[in-house]
Amino acid sequence: MSYHHGIASLWIRQVEPGLLKQNLANLCQGRYNGEMRNMGLPVRKFDQHYTYRDYRQWDDEERWELISGVAYNMSPAPRIPHQGISGEIYRQLANFLKGKPCKAFNAAVDVFFPPLREMDEDEVDTVVQPDVLVVCDKTKIRHNGIWGAPDLVVEILSKSTSRKDQHEKFDLYERTGVREYWIVDPNGQWIQQYLREPSGKFGVEVTFEKTGKLASSVLPGFELDVDEVFLAGELPAP
Repeated sequence: MSYHHGIASLWIRQVEPGLLKQNLANLCQGRYNGEMRNMGLPVRKFDQHYTYRDYRQWDDEERWELISGVAYNMSPAPRIPHQGISGEIYRQLANFLKGKPCKAFNAAVDVFFPPLREMDEDEVDTVVQPDVLVVCDKTKIRHNGIWGAPDLVVEILSKSTSRKDQHEKFDLYERTGVREYWIVDPNGQWIQQYLREPSGKFGVEVTFEKTGKLASSVLPGFELDVDEVFLAGELPAP
């Protein structure tokens, strides 16, 4: 079902298991929401089960993420439009949260997903670096990163991370208790908003195209200016 809300074009649909699986299958072939896209597969290490102990020993010039012991290379570095969009989303969130209990962070911050709240960090096998995140539980904020699921996570698609952000990370954030997840496409200029339901699943997807206001469920009173987000991702005229 599609309709217009103000000047934003929105699609809202219930994400049924069969439909979600089909969408994810389409991603592997470069198809999603009726468009052809160059969805690059991430470079992964499958040769052993990796933990944060291994992660800390890798070259500092390379960025990696761990999901259930599988290592994903995040190279190359994000492009300028990606950086502009990330910075604008962080700016809007940080300005709104000034003086409030929740805190916004931008990359690169390690987010640990330990199976036990108190365990040796070197044994953790899932450590990721979202583009932007918000944490409302101050006990999760530690000197080396965030310990446990953030309340809000934002991932910005690129050729090398698109499938991971919409598949492996989607599943990770859903099962670990992230309350709200935004996926941003700089090329298509849309933002998908997923909200956690009482069932523990991301049951509803809302897509904002190019303009309008995205109202956060986790942060009452906050509205992301979508138009400003994508303007920040534009390159200056030559």
